[in-house]
Amino acid sequence: MWVESCSKRVDYSINWKCAWIRGLGSELGFGGRDKSRPYDLTTLEILENTDSLLEILYQDADLIAIDKRAGLLVHRSRVDAQETQFALQMLRDQIGQEVHPCHRLDKPTSGVLLFALNREAHRRAQVAFAEQRTEKTYHAVVRGWLDGSGVIDYPLRNEDKPDKVQDAFTEYACLSQSTVEVPVGRYPSARFSLVELRPKTGRTHQLRRHMAHLRHPILGDTRHGDGVQNRFLRAHNGQQMLLLRAVRLQMPHPVTGKALDIRAGVDAAFEAALERLRLSRLGSRL
Repeated sequence: MWVESCSKRVDYSINWKCAWIRGLGSELGFGGRDKSRPYDLTTLEILENTDSLLEILYQDADLIAIDKRAGLLVHRSRVDAQETQFALQMLRDQIGQEVHPCHRLDKPTSGVLLFALNREAHRRAQVAFAEQRTEKTYHAVVRGWLDGSGVIDYPLRNEDKPDKVQDAFTEYACLSQSTVEVPVGRYPSARFSLVELRPKTGRTHQLRRHMAHLRHPILGDTRHGDGVQNRFLRAHNGQQMLLLRAVRLQMPHPVTGKALDIRAGVDAAFEAALERLRLSRLGSRL
């Protein structure tokens, strides 16, 4: 098969992308190509840049979920007016139809991002998110040893309307802890925790602000984090990224009512960070 020959040219993990380009995507569940457009060298050259296609985690007649990479905006924003790539437009062009984002995911955060494929599914999905009938799970690397599990009940000011304070709740559980014997700031070594986070409300930057409130900021957070730790991450790991990943989304299907359980795959950069910081997912509830 062509897919087999393609797999010799590129990493096996993007075989599905080869299949999508050859029009086999619909058989594999990833959507098909526009058959009115002929194959040409430009199409094949897409394979040389694995970032040119978004990884599709789930798709049916009403919904599609992708694994958004860190640094990619969901849609155009005046705050990042210089950006030229957006998940919404990329996905629309990739599958050849209109898509509607069902929820937010910050630019530096990677992981599960859900879109609707029609306006009715979009309306119903947004109602489900507003009524908190969804369960979102994140993994994050934080400064220090955060023990055990619990619920953060800490109201947050609306970042656009500072006079408005909103309730905010986040469940957390420590998955693993580590010590790296490298001096950081005034300390002879550095401690880290891998934590599982489940926001019960949807406030702007809620997880980042809640972890900062506990004095366990997320590594790589340039807005609410620790500059010393962020510099350590760049020097020790060679990475400049927010170590926060949306790993799972659970909700009733907005149209059929069936239970949806969408999980992100392995992110090479995030896994490399865990390895360098000697952290594991042994305690994960996934």
